[in-house]
Amino acid sequence: MSDATANGANGAANAAGNTGRGAAARLSVLKTYKLFVGGKFPRSESGRVYEVADSKGNWLANAPLSSRKDARDAVVAARKAFPGWSGATAYNRGQILYRVAEMLEGRREQFTAEVAAAEGLSKTRAAARVDAAVDRWVWYAGWSDKVAQIAGAANPVAGPYFNLSTPGPTGIVAVLAPDTSSFLGLVSVIAPVIVTGNTAVVVASERAPLPALSLGEVLATSDLPGGVVNILSGRTAEIAAPLAAHQDVNAIDLAGADAALAKELETAAADNLKRVLRPQAGTDWAADPGTERLLAFLETKTVWHPMGV
Repeated sequence: MSDATANGANGAANAAGNTGRGAAARLSVLKTYKLFVGGKFPRSESGRVYEVADSKGNWLANAPLSSRKDARDAVVAARKAFPGWSGATAYNRGQILYRVAEMLEGRREQFTAEVAAAEGLSKTRAAARVDAAVDRWVWYAGWSDKVAQIAGAANPVAGPYFNLSTPGPTGIVAVLAPDTSSFLGLVSVIAPVIVTGNTAVVVASERAPLPALSLGEVLATSDLPGGVVNILSGRTAEIAAPLAAHQDVNAIDLAGADAALAKELETAAADNLKRVLRPQAGTDWAADPGTERLLAFLETKTVWHPMGV
């Protein structure tokens, strides 16, 4: 018997003995958080972790400290998933996102506890943030088969042709989750990216990554294909740099970057003409999101078709 097995057996025996004596003590079952890449839960390639604390500085958990290799693996997974996800019907993508919302609703208490600890909120206020995040996910899910109505057009031309413009996904989008809103902000940057057919590599909030890592568990057990969303935790600057410079990443959302880091990443992103959504200071993630993020990572395809005689 290994030392770990023996220790576990002894702990279980002690717990059973305490229960028999009427004691209320239990073994502490600490959660092990992992990355979410390609629909699976790997540990960081580096083997490193870092301590995550609540708003008062109390230890909550150890989170994986992602490396550059983890970032590259996530891009590979996102590219592999892109053809299938972008080729799915808009209706199908909307149904899958709605299924995710159903599962988030079912784990409401867990996310409420994680948000309360991360943001220093009362249980009531944290629950309101979680409810708003679920509602926002549903709101974006509803846009899946409607975004073409506001982003597409039938263009007048001088000639016997139909000229139609339709929106399509950009490709792989690197997303830096906001540091100030651990769950509502997270949903607000992920959902608009994937509902339009893009795939995402998400860098969780460095300070409060646990809601993002738990979201990976929800996505893994929904109908979302593996690789559509990949979630990394760790030092934002360390992970974002290789993503911004990666030749197979098509766009980047800098919501979670400060001014200095955003400037550095914009420079790196210019090397392969990535689309860049710049961070906006003081963003109120509880406000009406509008359609800015929904339209930010779309390409327009224009088709000419001759009219019948």
